[in-house]
Amino acid sequence: MEIVTTIRREVLTLPAAPLGPDNPLPPLRPLDEAHRIDDRDRAALPRDMARQVGYEPLRSLLPAPVRDGYDRARTPVDLDALVIENDRLKATVLPALGGRIASLRHKPADRELLYVNPVLQPADFALNGAWFSGGVEWNIGATGHTTLSCAPVHAARVPAPDGGEMLRLWEWERLRDLPFQVDLWLPEGSDFLHVGVRIRNPHERPVPTYWWSNIAVPEDRRVLAPADAAYHFGYERRLRRIPVPEHEGADRTHPLNSVYAADYFYDVPDGRRRWIAAVDGDGHGLAQTSTDALRGRKLFVWGSGPGGRRWQEWLTEPGTGGYCEIQAGLARTQLEHVELEPESEVSWLEAYGPLDTPAGGSDWAGVLRTAEERLADALPRAAVDAAYRAWQPYADADPGERLADGSGWGALEVLRTGWKLPGTPFAEHTLGDEQQPWLHLLRAGSLPAAAVSRPPGPTLVARPWRDMLETAPATPDTEYHLGVAQWHAGDRAQAERSWERGLPAAEARWPLLRCLAVADREGGHPERAADRYAAAFDDLCGGAAEDGGPHEPVAAALGREAIEALLAVRRTADARAVFDRLPAATRARGRFRLIEAGLLAAEGRREEARAVFAAGFEVADLREGSEAIGELWARVGDGPLPARHDFRMRPDDAG
Repeated sequence: MEIVTTIRREVLTLPAAPLGPDNPLPPLRPLDEAHRIDDRDRAALPRDMARQVGYEPLRSLLPAPVRDGYDRARTPVDLDALVIENDRLKATVLPALGGRIASLRHKPADRELLYVNPVLQPADFALNGAWFSGGVEWNIGATGHTTLSCAPVHAARVPAPDGGEMLRLWEWERLRDLPFQVDLWLPEGSDFLHVGVRIRNPHERPVPTYWWSNIAVPEDRRVLAPADAAYHFGYERRLRRIPVPEHEGADRTHPLNSVYAADYFYDVPDGRRRWIAAVDGDGHGLAQTSTDALRGRKLFVWGSGPGGRRWQEWLTEPGTGGYCEIQAGLARTQLEHVELEPESEVSWLEAYGPLDTPAGGSDWAGVLRTAEERLADALPRAAVDAAYRAWQPYADADPGERLADGSGWGALEVLRTGWKLPGTPFAEHTLGDEQQPWLHLLRAGSLPAAAVSRPPGPTLVARPWRDMLETAPATPDTEYHLGVAQWHAGDRAQAERSWERGLPAAEARWPLLRCLAVADREGGHPERAADRYAAAFDDLCGGAAEDGGPHEPVAAALGREAIEALLAVRRTADARAVFDRLPAATRARGRFRLIEAGLLAAEGRREEARAVFAAGFEVADLREGSEAIGELWARVGDGPLPARHDFRMRPDDAG
């Protein structure tokens, strides 16, 4: 049999804002996560859902860094892409950006099945910051967009079940310390891209696990899923069961019929086929289906309100059509985590392809019945189950030609543990500069001396690494990293003692002082936190006030936290002193223009604060759900919030 499926390299050129440097400060403060539910709703949930909602939600980003160094200045950039193609479909994958499927084109109809963003604009939607919209993304780790949204993954050719080739993507997910893989292949003549996914738990303990495949599609669609009810979750943080398709007088399966951003988690009955589709007015669209392990289905909408429209513009270019997301996950909702048993794995098969079915009319049951019949004709449920069984023996197949390299963190863990992970080799050649200090600790029992001119670098916080730090020579660098690991483990008193022990001999005191400042702030000592932040920033600057002295990413990150802490205790003069010592390039960034407006307001200079708004600024790293701009405008502005600053994702009266 002739195999016509091909995998090849390609270059995708589009306007992109550079990611910039990661935030050099360890994220010690509690996770800023919008997806929490009101306790009054928990009692009404099914027992299994309530249990999984409460099962070890993520409380810290460590060891992942915050990625906030990007801006909004876009220039044409060449992105390495991998294309898997047969005579029916062409899928374009971006291995340097989480393995995102950027495009899925149905060749016979010459029709794009996904929403394709014409730009690459990072925004603060991932758990650790930088994320971008469009295509199909693989979300693993914890509630929210993965920390790998804008990070490289490993990629290689592997044998496919039909004798051809698959494209394998794999990486080490650091929040939960789990390796995973995504295998993409196109059987000959198939209209559906097959995707085999496996998550492994090599540990001797259970691990909370999370997965959602997020599929961006144009929002002028009707979304179909086999359910008569859904759990609605909005940014007012209420989770309520509502009927489908109509709720409060509107058909919510049409994304623009919702005013505010919202999630609709469809309550698909047990035993029913797992699928979701988005279909246009002519009856053409995309369907996603899977084996039963991928239980959940969801619709995310931005809504028709001004905040949702502003976010749509923010993530792409004005005039570009909007999008919504149809999604599929391991649990019924994204507020849940499932338990993965020790030394076990979970796997499933997904399929993505075109679906032609009428989507109009008020007979919801009839619309679903016809759609399921059309889907069964295009790709029977039994064929999906058979494809999964055929793929399973190939999940362990050794990769052939390496097409892209991810991070070295998996290689470091494999060196530490000796784990055998067939099919997903984490090769030593991927070890980079960030892993070298930890490789030294592993092999020599100590951390190498760090350059005083640089930030300390990332900290590994898992228990085995913490144990190694506890027995390593007690240098200031070791005490710093040990304190971060102890803080992550919840031993805050011991963390503070480690940081205090490191101070007397430290050449650069600011990393330890900053950690102690965070501890003071979280411990209810705001004045002492302000003192330590001021001392840390002064130490970073070396006592000099000239512009451009400290390294810009460190100054920006530490200065921002210091100003916030100083304003919290009404020390406006000290906050002003920090702001004025920031490099000019930092003060010109949108985030710091907003900080300047807040500082002016605190100084009683309301007219000057309004002038900052009038001059215009863009906060590139504005957090999903943040209301900081609107809150400041309410203090200093006249009239309604200007449209360019209206990012509200909930009603004004939502508490």
